[in-house]
Amino acid sequence: MSREFRQVDVFTTTPYHGNPLAVVLDADGLTTEEMQRFAHWTNLSETTFVLPPTTSDADYRVRIFTTTSELPFAGHPTLGTCHAWLEAGGVPRAAETIVQECGAGLVRVRKTGDGLAFAAPPLLRSGTVEEPLVERVAEVLGIERGEIVDIEWADNGPGWVAVLLKDADAVLALRPGATELSIGVVGPYPAGAPHAFEVRAFCPAEGGMVEDPVTGSLNASVAQWLLRTGRAAAPYVAAQGTVLGRAGRVRISTDTDQNVWVGGAAVTCISGQVEL
Repeated sequence: MSREFRQVDVFTTTPYHGNPLAVVLDADGLTTEEMQRFAHWTNLSETTFVLPPTTSDADYRVRIFTTTSELPFAGHPTLGTCHAWLEAGGVPRAAETIVQECGAGLVRVRKTGDGLAFAAPPLLRSGTVEEPLVERVAEVLGIERGEIVDIEWADNGPGWVAVLLKDADAVLALRPGATELSIGVVGPYPAGAPHAFEVRAFCPAEGGMVEDPVTGSLNASVAQWLLRTGRAAAPYVAAQGTVLGRAGRVRISTDTDQNVWVGGAAVTCISGQVEL
């Protein structure tokens, strides 16, 4: 049957400069196998499927697929799906807050002057990374162990290990090799620069490595880490995708309850019907 479809570019105001996402609206009736097959076919980092919520606390439910597996949560699919849902006529129960149901639970999304923002979910794993693994991370990144300023688990679903380098130039210079880990790297820009940090995300892919253009989940967990350790002050803007020719911009803020919000713009690049 024909289903409404969007392809959205997330964390950018300019089409084709962010991270693309395929969104199938009205996905009710599709099997997991059908969703996975379509996500594999789109060949994007993620494809999402919008379904009726299973709880009255949510406005919609979303299932998030990579080309090979399903994720409980991911950041750019959260913002991109919400953008597509609202554009297609979705009406949230609350005027300024949308509640998304996903594998990780309920995620709040709010409208901002710069687009949308989601409340960073709690970390599933944090704290010290064992030294043998630190050595392995340095090897993957192609740097000396001493170049790692700090490193922690910052896993909110995808399994991130977060690495802090001395500055943004060190992050941009990385040329990593194959990895079995999901590694996020961050480095600060000088005071007064347009962006506070440069972020890069490296993920395993069929025995090799793929770099994600702009990564909401990583920026969420890195922000929680940097703010907790006093290395950042909110609000701030992180840049990501520079090495890939993208211009991703992730806006980090906090509220009065010290919740971390991860925001950015989204633009629709393709709108139509898909046969599924």
